[in-house]
Amino acid sequence: MFSRAYFAMACVVALTLEVRAQEVQTSPAASLTVQREPDRLVGGVTDLVVRPRDTLRTISARFGLDVTTLARENGMRVDGRLAAGQVLRIDNRHIVPTATDSVELVVNVPQRMLFHRGADSSALGYPIAVGRPSWPTPTGDFTVTVLERHPTWEVPRSILEESRRAGRIQPPVVPPGPNNPLGDFWIGLSLAGIGIHATNAPASIFRTASHGCIRVHPDDIAQLFDRVEVGTSGRIIYEPVLLAVVGDAIYLEVHRDVYRRTGARAGAVARTLAAAGGVSERVDWVAADAVAAAADGLARIVTASPPAH
Repeated sequence: MFSRAYFAMACVVALTLEVRAQEVQTSPAASLTVQREPDRLVGGVTDLVVRPRDTLRTISARFGLDVTTLARENGMRVDGRLAAGQVLRIDNRHIVPTATDSVELVVNVPQRMLFHRGADSSALGYPIAVGRPSWPTPTGDFTVTVLERHPTWEVPRSILEESRRAGRIQPPVVPPGPNNPLGDFWIGLSLAGIGIHATNAPASIFRTASHGCIRVHPDDIAQLFDRVEVGTSGRIIYEPVLLAVVGDAIYLEVHRDVYRRTGARAGAVARTLAAAGGVSERVDWVAADAVAAAADGLARIVTASPPAH
């Protein structure tokens, strides 16, 4: 596990920002933020000094970016080994979905990010793990119903049956401790069987890996736990394509359609979003199409250069 001091030296995923946005109605599979203030992003670009036992997988999980993107942008193979003292470029910028303007907690499944908007309109973003395609995380509105430290895991019958079919012995009850997949914090939701929790498998963060629940990195969950209360409102959304106008810059963020739900090409969705926001003429569409094709899950600038005089 990484220490908080370690990540304070970098641009931390959970970056506080002011959220004052004007929402534009778009399709359920897309989000557009037209920004009055200069910030509507979490994360940033920074250099990270590798420490002993770091791997590309653990770093990508902690910062919220795909391991393939992290490796490519640092001229490495995905299975490449890191050396202590090595410097990696980290870009983990993400667009805050517009849903944060109406509820406090937002989970965007294909983005694999959870956002919390505080009473002062500040927002924090956390990388998460969501349900695998064969066991998807449901979408919809919810409220927080339970807050529990050091939870006991009462294993659902469906997971017990899965373990039986796989030839594994799964105890029906797992007490608090290092072997508990819920970690030290459980945030129960009004959606049946779904919760937000810590994990004893932090390398699974920023992946589709759970049985539908929302896993948060152990270094993040304590902060999130202290920011919510029973009755906190939330929404789970499914938006692979996000567009934001931040100051003079236009950002496009495209994720894979992990559950194959939208049926729309990302480039076409981006054009619809830009048209809805009245910024089509300001977009470099060659760059935007490249971002859509790459679907690397990061907010990329796609602003067209001004014409030469």
